[in-house]
Amino acid sequence: QVQLVESGGGLVQPGGSLRLSCAASGRTFAGMGWFRQAPGKEREFVAGISWGGSNTAYVDSVKGRFTISRDNAQNTVYLQMNSLKPEDTAVYYCARSTSTAFGSSPRGYDTWGQGTQVTVSA
Repeated sequence: QVQLVESGGGLVQPGGSLRLSCAASGRTFAGMGWFRQAPGKEREFVAGISWGGSNTAYVDSVKGRFTISRDNAQNTVYLQMNSLKPEDTAVYYCARSTSTAFGSSPRGYDTWGQGTQVTVSA
């Protein structure tokens, strides 16, 4: 069973940047997604990437600011977050899709990391 471990979260000022990493314990052979959950809100799809990396997608609120990428040789997926806003504050989770593609519903993912906190505040 592949395990996922996120890292790179922290406290950052508005307008700042963070790079999240999601390290898998082995080859996932699957699409990957980043989700986030703020207190009192449902888990939200942020970005997804296919197994080969050729297909990506983002929620509208992060388009142009966030970039998802992956290095299959290192079994790692990244989320580069620029121009961060207070509304980006949440726990960020990476997840493995049940296929080589990805979707926006959490039900399409079978393995989740423990999450990493991102706080955007002055």
